[in-house]
Amino acid sequence: MTHTLEPANPRTTTQPVATDAPAGAGNLSTGIAMTGTVSGGPAAVPAALKRRIPKYADLAPLMQFKKPEFSKEARLKRASTIWELRDIAKRRTPQALFDYTDGAAEAEITLRRAREAFLDIEFRPGILRNVSQIDLTTDILGKSSRLPVGIAPTGFTRMMQSEGEYAGSQAAEAAGIPYTLSTMGTASIEDVAAAAPNGRNWFQLYLWTDRDRSLELIERAAKAGNDTLMVTVDTAVAGARLRDVRNGMTIPPALTIKTVLDASYRPAWWFNFLTHEPLTFASLSRYTGTVADLINSMFDPTLTFEDLDWLRETWKGKLVVKGIQTVEDARKVVDHGADGVVLSNHGGRQLDRAPIPFHLLPDVKDAFTKDNSDAAIILDTGIMSGADIVAALALGADFTLIGRAYLYGLMAGGRAGVDRAIQILEKDMARTMALLGVSKISELTPDHVRLLNK
Repeated sequence: MTHTLEPANPRTTTQPVATDAPAGAGNLSTGIAMTGTVSGGPAAVPAALKRRIPKYADLAPLMQFKKPEFSKEARLKRASTIWELRDIAKRRTPQALFDYTDGAAEAEITLRRAREAFLDIEFRPGILRNVSQIDLTTDILGKSSRLPVGIAPTGFTRMMQSEGEYAGSQAAEAAGIPYTLSTMGTASIEDVAAAAPNGRNWFQLYLWTDRDRSLELIERAAKAGNDTLMVTVDTAVAGARLRDVRNGMTIPPALTIKTVLDASYRPAWWFNFLTHEPLTFASLSRYTGTVADLINSMFDPTLTFEDLDWLRETWKGKLVVKGIQTVEDARKVVDHGADGVVLSNHGGRQLDRAPIPFHLLPDVKDAFTKDNSDAAIILDTGIMSGADIVAALALGADFTLIGRAYLYGLMAGGRAGVDRAIQILEKDMARTMALLGVSKISELTPDHVRLLNK
């Protein structure tokens, strides 16, 4: 026979109260003080909720007052995201130079869309996987990289902070990742190689109208041990970078009334700038004028795929083409001998409303798969976190590059700031992969990411 027991109603059940217990002692078996009868009386109040005067022994562990720290190390340590490094950089860098890094072309629509593309995704994690050890190493262009990210080529870098390319290349060397020196870098190919002799150095090339000068740069890069040549092809003319126009941005920075007033708020930058060697370039000894004038006077708007054939014949190392914005062009440069492509719209600094590399990525990956191509797919533009990098890898990228993200660190604290930017991204990547349920990059697949609003 089955007996059904109805649950007791706590509002009507009367429980016996021990009469020999001291007044206010409550229920000794539960440690709960009773404020009245159980049946129809006030609710029981746990002892832990009764107010009392705090004891010093209870307060002592909570009192951890620390002496305020204002050192560069403490300032950088407090930054937990690339955005926070950006905030520090903005406070410490003259406006014209910060805007040169931070800004983009025209209305800056492309840059906003590139960053929003990484936000408009949904991660799809797996559970009950062993993620006690996360391996972020990967192979790119025939060699291993400790992280799936390298430093992109950036021009005039010592204007952002006096350590410039030296800080970037040494931080990359320490992190075990590639560093790319720009043709418009403010350190020579040879000096960067000497500063990071054990690093993996790449060289980014703008083809000039003067082919002999281009050939000279190629030969110097090879002699200095660069194993990869990255040719940029999206600068037929300079983009309309309106922040630079409004700020009167010149190379080197001009001492005007505006810049002198700006310097009064950022004396450390000007002290470093004026007490170090004047800017020199990887490709020319001196230049005075605007960035747009320099691009328009030096770079060749007549480039064709035949010039890529010439480069392939001339350069014996790995050849990568940067500035790919369509599937058709990705396929074509591979047909002309490229070992890899960089899906990039120049950080939104050339054509506004250009294609977004992150959106283009799945289509290029699909095309290369159908072609049985093993060409590397590298992605840049818009990356501001390690989660962004993991999303790109999941959707088919073999590798990624950061430009602004590392420059914010550089402007925030020189070499230590670049180190901090890389540390932030590495921690982001490891945490994101663990939460996705993957322990190594090869386990990432498109199933881990869903594009929203697509």
